[in-house]
Amino acid sequence: MNRFTEITGFQWDEGNLLKNPEKHGVSNSESEEIFFNEPLIVTNDQKHSEIEPRWYALGKTNESRLLFTVFTIRHDKIRIISSREMNNKERGIYENTEKNSARI
Repeated sequence: MNRFTEITGFQWDEGNLLKNPEKHGVSNSESEEIFFNEPLIVTNDQKHSEIEPRWYALGKTNESRLLFTVFTIRHDKIRIISSREMNNKERGIYENTEKNSARI
């Protein structure tokens, strides 16, 4: 995803600032960390992109916590919509990608 080369930071909606920590136990800083760690799997979320393009990412925090994060990009900022721990299917996809990227 070439759009990351133009990103200068993160933007948080006031309504979402407490949602992820309270609902999913994921701090906002953890949500941001996945964008700086490899591998990062990013896929277009066509189903929820009616109003604006959305993506979801599978990534890991600095403490190796595996997260599923939904986000959009507004101008030059990543705007995180939701972040939670990966489910078993997502974890399998991520771990397989991580294993394969370690071989390269």
